[in-house]
Amino acid sequence: MTQLFATSRPFSWINTAYPFAAAYLLAGGRDWVFFTVLTVFFLIPYNLAMYGINDVFDYESDLRNPRKTGMEGIVLDRSMHRTTLVATVVTCTPFIVYTLAVTSWPARVVFLTSCFAVVAYSVVGLRFKERPFLDSVTSSYHFVSPALFGVVAVGAPLTGVTGWVLAAFFAWGMASHAFGAIQDVHADREAGIGSIATVVGARVTARFTVMLYVVSAVCLLASGQGAVMVCAVVPLLYVASTVQYWSVDDAHATVTRRGWRRFMWLNLLSGFIITQVILVNAFVVS
Repeated sequence: MTQLFATSRPFSWINTAYPFAAAYLLAGGRDWVFFTVLTVFFLIPYNLAMYGINDVFDYESDLRNPRKTGMEGIVLDRSMHRTTLVATVVTCTPFIVYTLAVTSWPARVVFLTSCFAVVAYSVVGLRFKERPFLDSVTSSYHFVSPALFGVVAVGAPLTGVTGWVLAAFFAWGMASHAFGAIQDVHADREAGIGSIATVVGARVTARFTVMLYVVSAVCLLASGQGAVMVCAVVPLLYVASTVQYWSVDDAHATVTRRGWRRFMWLNLLSGFIITQVILVNAFVVS
């Protein structure tokens, strides 16, 4: 149980549960059973699947990765690989069956593509994580798809402000994945694993990261909705945190680990800021 708990990255559980919960409620969802069940799914089973499967198939790389020692993940003992995969199937299946039974076809499509992306990112034969740029797209979808599912499940339109917010979130997700890949350049190359950073190098990836965070802020500003525009400060915090690595080279790629640790705490601050904006806006509107 300790290994399963650690491999699911409990520090990051909120990063997938919050997008679903917030999007569902803001889109007008009020089915509290559905809300509770899916929030629990995106909080724990989804993360066990996403990170657990990854730790099974990234074992060789993780052995060489010095950051796999705490809240950033663990080296999952080889004897736990089968158990982890079984636990993933057992914990996710009831939620999948429930969701497919109570949602519309558009919502089912989003939900199933979300689950597919979790698997496709890591498993042998697909390994989207080893396809440069597709790795960042897939990783971003891991976090955006719960929010997208929340909106579609309610039947709300994906245009206007909602579209701009989802676009901003997607750009943020791609930037965050790309930035995280920089610190793993050496470990991934030694293990023969490809990624956006191992292919285009640390410097190009760092600049790609900063520019995508800027794009995220621009999307929020383009929404034209006051509360959403205020949230543009959030991706700019990430710009400030990562721009110092603008010229980092492969030889010094591991220095970005400090920025990655800062990134993990920035997520909590960002969530706090966004929550306050949502609450204040709701109070003003009411």
